[in-house]
Amino acid sequence: MPESPKSAKRPLRSLITGGAGFVGSHLCERLIAEGHEVICIDNLLTGRRENISQLIDHPRFVFIEHDVTRPIDVPQLRSRTDGRLNPGNHLDYVLHLASPASPKDYARHPIHTLKVGGLGTYHALGVAKAYQSAFLIASTSEVYGDPEINPQNEGYWGHVNPIGPRSCYDEAKRFAEAITMAYHRQHGVRVRIARIFNTYGERMRLDDGRVLPNFIPQALEGRPLTVYGDGRQTRSCCYVSDLVDGLYRLLVSNETGPINLGNPEEVTILELARKVIEQTGSSSTIVFEPLPVDDPMQRRPDITKAQTLLGWTPKVALTEGLAKAVSYFKDKLHETGASRPVAAH
Repeated sequence: MPESPKSAKRPLRSLITGGAGFVGSHLCERLIAEGHEVICIDNLLTGRRENISQLIDHPRFVFIEHDVTRPIDVPQLRSRTDGRLNPGNHLDYVLHLASPASPKDYARHPIHTLKVGGLGTYHALGVAKAYQSAFLIASTSEVYGDPEINPQNEGYWGHVNPIGPRSCYDEAKRFAEAITMAYHRQHGVRVRIARIFNTYGERMRLDDGRVLPNFIPQALEGRPLTVYGDGRQTRSCCYVSDLVDGLYRLLVSNETGPINLGNPEEVTILELARKVIEQTGSSSTIVFEPLPVDDPMQRRPDITKAQTLLGWTPKVALTEGLAKAVSYFKDKLHETGASRPVAAH
């Protein structure tokens, strides 16, 4: 088993790409709480400095603005820590979370999304190989495409349109999994593959474009909630604290994966819109727009492997998570005072 912070002779050190993003920033906090030294890399394309502002002055945390589509200079990382991390030659974990993650973002940055999944994963794996670190790749339920089975288990190979408008993200993540396993087989890199399903919570951007950052501000401002298609497509929404717990459990395990991480509480988009209206006490109506190309009709994880191998099960029910998310978005709207356009789920 990998060393735990309590048993290690020296603090564990982790490098996390995309660490200023929505999920990445929460994972940075978890790593710090577990006693790790953390080197956070982000190019701030979709991540934000404010997500990690509470960590910037922590003696075991360093932020480096860098685009992982360019090589990661490990000696330079050691020399740019200002002495706070007692720079040395060890790196226990590399966590690769860098990537645009919402349809709005990867539609705007399709080539960069492909480069992050390809070159970014290659560069991060190179660091893990050089340091003999364990490597965690944040993959996605999008590798299943518009699935033909429900729920989706890790043995399902997916139903993806390789040239569709979503392919820049879907295929980037499928390639990322492939090169990760190639490094595992050829170079013996210890890898962990997490397939992340829909996640929500604090630090999502108001203009994120995914379903809940669309619905909740619309409801809070009394605007119509935009549902694409007839709303019968389903999603399974996992609160961010549950996801981070699953990622950390996978990281410190000896499981290669892939392992699904998500909440199997499935709900239709139309039901979700109604729940948001109820949770916010809004008078908003619901309007329907055409369904985007290749928008998946079903999303529900089979989490048997996560339960059996990691002892992980989501704890935050949708009603509880929505209450927290509504409070967060209410505060963000108060800060900005501006309305945002909607985007695809």
